[in-house]
Amino acid sequence: MKENSIRNIIFDFGGVICNIDISITEKAFVDLGIRQFDKEYSVTERDNFFGMFETGKITPQQFRDTLKHYFDRPVSDRQLDDAWNALLQEIPASRIALLRNLSKRYRLFLLSNTNEIHYTKYLKELQEVYSVSGFEDLFEKAYFSHQIGLRKPFREVFDFVVTDAGVNRSETLFIDDSIQHVEGAKKAGLLAYHLLEGEEITDLFSPEMQFLRPLQPSLHPRG
Repeated sequence: MKENSIRNIIFDFGGVICNIDISITEKAFVDLGIRQFDKEYSVTERDNFFGMFETGKITPQQFRDTLKHYFDRPVSDRQLDDAWNALLQEIPASRIALLRNLSKRYRLFLLSNTNEIHYTKYLKELQEVYSVSGFEDLFEKAYFSHQIGLRKPFREVFDFVVTDAGVNRSETLFIDDSIQHVEGAKKAGLLAYHLLEGEEITDLFSPEMQFLRPLQPSLHPRG
């Protein structure tokens, strides 16, 4: 499959379009008095409690109330939200400009593992900083894990997006900064590119919006 046959692009959000730094949230939680943050935010914990929040199985208030049990002192909902959102950094204007230009050549989609608290925060920033009404101003459709009940890297979420968007897998490029998500996309038959630390999506395309980077073909046949 040649890169110039790409017709659709699915972008991750955090770490690709929006800068994130989880260490800032870690420090904010520690400063609030959380016990053993690294343990509570381990892969095992995330796949359960945090994973449930990311797939909309628990509400923001249930999330806050559960987190409060891990603190040595009382904390308010606002303090928790501020600490939880601290990892969300800027959304560079150059990336917004790229998306607007790419939309003239490709069908663009967004697929993000996220939660309602984060979603509310960065949607507000997009609206205030870039004067957009919502993600539909930048993408044909945006898929958020807490809204659709599915999350990366599992096959089901990619199958859902492909079917709902009505795209051909062999003509669809997925860009993510997490290698496990990239591998999940490949297993689902998509073209996929792993955005490495320090890479910018603005560097992946020519001035004519042609994708520039070589793609490794998936070793996993569809089925």
